[in-house]
Amino acid sequence: MVSDMIKKPVITLAAGPVQGYPEVLQAMAQPLGYDYDPSFLAFYEEVAKKCATAMRVKDPALIIQAEPAVAIEAAAASLISRQDVVLNLASGVYGKGFGYWSARHHKEMIEIEVPYNEAILPDAVEQAFKERPDISIVSMVHHDTPSGTINPLVEIGKIVEKHGALLLVDAVSSFGGMDVHPGDCHADVFITGPGKCLGGTPGVTFMAISEAAWAHMEANPDSPRASILSLLDWKNAWRRTEPFPFTPSVAEISGLSAAIDLYLAEGPEAVWRRHALTAKACRAGVRAMGVELWAASEAIASPSTTSIRVPDGLTDSRIIETVRNDYGVMLSIGRGETLGKLLRIGHMGPTAEPIYAVVAVAALGGALSKLGFSADPAAGVAAAMAVINDAVA
Repeated sequence: MVSDMIKKPVITLAAGPVQGYPEVLQAMAQPLGYDYDPSFLAFYEEVAKKCATAMRVKDPALIIQAEPAVAIEAAAASLISRQDVVLNLASGVYGKGFGYWSARHHKEMIEIEVPYNEAILPDAVEQAFKERPDISIVSMVHHDTPSGTINPLVEIGKIVEKHGALLLVDAVSSFGGMDVHPGDCHADVFITGPGKCLGGTPGVTFMAISEAAWAHMEANPDSPRASILSLLDWKNAWRRTEPFPFTPSVAEISGLSAAIDLYLAEGPEAVWRRHALTAKACRAGVRAMGVELWAASEAIASPSTTSIRVPDGLTDSRIIETVRNDYGVMLSIGRGETLGKLLRIGHMGPTAEPIYAVVAVAALGGALSKLGFSADPAAGVAAAMAVINDAVA
């Protein structure tokens, strides 16, 4: 039992996992059924098709019974063969990290790496293909959450498709919060989950996989089978007539279904708008109170995460502690190479509501002022409110 001395935050505005929608939590609290009960088999097939509708693809989604990091590692193991030359695009901690999984399987890896407050340039990808036309797989993260930056996925996807390579995309913290779909970016493996912008829980992943990617996996002699890392084992599991490789999480499937229902019922465009507005208001507030954004330009700042530089003379841990203890708001720190350099404010799912930008700015500004930084919380709140008022006028 957690000590009574450790109070829960009043509001969690972290970069994920996020506060789940009440409807998702209620769905997960339903009595658990037998996974081979005909009603669950039909429900599972329905959810796989519903995920495909949300991703705007024709084939039912592949659902992996694990958090997205497992699914991304599984994609590396299943897709990449000892004959493949992989181009890995690293604009942040997660992009860089994929290269470590790739290294276990590929023939060779080429990497384009940029500072973690910048984005990958499409011209650099084009140049890589000119120098190495034997590139067969390109891997990239759309929104690298530890940096709060987004890459030009659609433009890069067109280049990859033109050169006949396969594109593997981590869209875990962007899908559902912005206009990104497998078909638009020519993704062959598109990985996402409900635990970020969809306001679900993080224990399950869903994916869209192209026919070309399936063929590549089937031709890969090292693609795992009878393994948690096997995508091929789950290829047809969506069919109510096919067995599961192992027991799926019945509760997580119920939660996933509820999250997708909420997304489709509200309307994707409306969901994207409130993510974008919340982030825009937050960035305006942060700047107005005298704090520097992490992203090199606002053009690559994510609609689902606002990252700010830790002011000189302060530490991320002290700021986070003060924001949490004095104002009841939980934010995120960096990870890996961004640890100690930035703070992150999440705008995902239930907290992608503009008023939460005001909460974040007020709490952060108050904490910085207490710690001796010359922040102007009042100016920050006013700037955030001005953005919101302009949008609703």
